[in-house]
Amino acid sequence: MARKPNYGFERRERERVKAERRRKRQEAKAERSKKPKNEKTGEPEEPEEPEK
Repeated sequence: MARKPNYGFERRERERVKAERRRKRQEAKAERSKKPKNEKTGEPEEPEEPEK
């Protein structure tokens, strides 16, 4: 016999997974924005080593 569908639960689970993915992307984006960027290339700057 087939199971009775629980649409409310399935929808909440999909929304929970989607929110988790969205949260992880936001955290990664915030982490990238904290790093200083090179104005010309848009790439993260590498720390300069002091000359001896």
